[in-house]
Amino acid sequence: MRFIQIIEYRTSRIDEFNALLDSWVEKNKGHRLATRALQTRDRDGENVYLNIVEFPSYEVAMENSSRPETAEFAARIAALCDGPPSFRNLDVLDERTFQD
Repeated sequence: MRFIQIIEYRTSRIDEFNALLDSWVEKNKGHRLATRALQTRDRDGENVYLNIVEFPSYEVAMENSSRPETAEFAARIAALCDGPPSFRNLDVLDERTFQD
C-alpha cells in the first residue's frame, strides 16, 4: 500500500531551506526511496510550509527514516525552522484523477 508523509514546518529561511533540500535531492539521486514529493506554502499561515512525500509503502518510508543520512539531513533542516515540524503518516486508500 502506498504511503504519504506530510511534514508541516515554519521557517523564515525558506531560501536556505530549499537550497539544502536541492542539495539533498541531488546527493540521493539514484538511491532515493521516495517516489514523489511536493512542497507547498500555506496561504493562511505566515512562513508555514508542508512537504508531501510519497513512498511505495510505510515500510519503505520507515527504512528511509532510519538511514543515518536522513537523520543528518533532518537535523540540518530543523536548524533552519522556527520550531519543530509536525508529521502526518497516511496510507493511500484511494486515488482519483480528474481531467474534465
